[in-house]
Amino acid sequence: MLTKLLRFGRRQLHTIVSREIIKPSSPTPSRNRTYNLSVLDQVAIETHSPIVAFYPNLDQSSLDKTPELKNPLSKTLTQYYPFAGRVKKYRPTFVDCNDEGVEYIEASNDSSLSDFLQRSNHEDLHPLFPNDLLWFDPHIRGDSEGVTCPLAVQVNKFTCGGVAVASTLSHKVGDARSLLNFINHWAAVNAKKDTSLINPHIIPCQGIDYSKLPTYIKARSRDGCVTRSFYFPDQKLNDLKAKVIAMAKEAGQPIEKPTKIEVLSWLIHNRAMTAAAKNNSGALKPSGMAFPTDLRSMMVEKLPRTTLGNLIVVIDFPTKNQSELAPQFTVGEMRKGKVAFQSIPNVDTAMEIAANMPPEVAQETSKRLDECYIYSSLYRFPTSDIDFGWGKPVKLTLGGTIKNLVIFYAAPNGNGIEASVCLEKEDMEILQKDPELLAFC
Repeated sequence: MLTKLLRFGRRQLHTIVSREIIKPSSPTPSRNRTYNLSVLDQVAIETHSPIVAFYPNLDQSSLDKTPELKNPLSKTLTQYYPFAGRVKKYRPTFVDCNDEGVEYIEASNDSSLSDFLQRSNHEDLHPLFPNDLLWFDPHIRGDSEGVTCPLAVQVNKFTCGGVAVASTLSHKVGDARSLLNFINHWAAVNAKKDTSLINPHIIPCQGIDYSKLPTYIKARSRDGCVTRSFYFPDQKLNDLKAKVIAMAKEAGQPIEKPTKIEVLSWLIHNRAMTAAAKNNSGALKPSGMAFPTDLRSMMVEKLPRTTLGNLIVVIDFPTKNQSELAPQFTVGEMRKGKVAFQSIPNVDTAMEIAANMPPEVAQETSKRLDECYIYSSLYRFPTSDIDFGWGKPVKLTLGGTIKNLVIFYAAPNGNGIEASVCLEKEDMEILQKDPELLAFC
């Protein structure tokens, strides 16, 4: 397959070189043949989460530093055996851990990595990912019975010897942390590092069908949307914190020690809503904020960060008027939501709460979240240290994001936060020129 990307007058050629199936290096024990999906897995949205990490060629003596990636992948799949199984494309309740393996694709791009990163936007990253498995794209490969593999990977090579390693995982089988843990593990095996402390923690679940429960976040189109990145250095973030503290104090609702993510979420939401209002004859469009939050470290009984599956809950609240765009409101509501989830004793209780949610409440939650801007933070996640033995990535990002989704990453240089923002094109045109946002970039 040959893909052409036209950016700044130059046509880039991206070519699929090979495809093969990589199976686990050791067979999965029969006792682990069925991996039951939890209630949180089953209500997760039917989509694929796409992550790509870019590596420059620091060793100019070799233009191909990827020949050994397959064996480490095979060894890693032995630990992450559900990823090498097969699952129904729609409304699955379990993974058949049959060791049929994952698709491993190699591709080449006729530009250097630096040129590619300079020329390309988020909308141009599709060719880097296997089989268009990005978010809600429908091109999910499966057999005639609708069975597919949860995971696929693609290794993209550039003329300079730089590499982009892209992985995409069914959200029914794991969340972003699950995928990042897998990529870190694969990288550590390739770099011949000890993986005993990062082996996946797998929780056994009962085989119960929750597939009729509604998903909390519906599929969103990205038609007419664009994604842009904004960089906020630490010093500017400190200035933003000071501004938020002063505004909250003046309003008589002081905030203690706001975090970088809290103040940045408020800033971007405030300015994005303002941009949308300008395109709506000045009228504020009622919306909301939603924060997918990792349960692993929130509950009374903590779970290892390497726990496999969907362990995400969503904090959400409305933003219907100007008062609900104030920083003290945003930070206060975020903290209220966290306190509520921090009172959950353990994962069994969390699963029970989700399973027993009345259908009308679940439907209302789903409807409410459909109107929200989603703020997802990978800031504290293991993103910048994914080292295959080639050094740290110069960039890591999710590909092809969706309408009104904001993702926070740690800046590759360790100084500040990068925010990937996807908005309707007209709103983005205003946001990119907004002096109140750019003052902190």
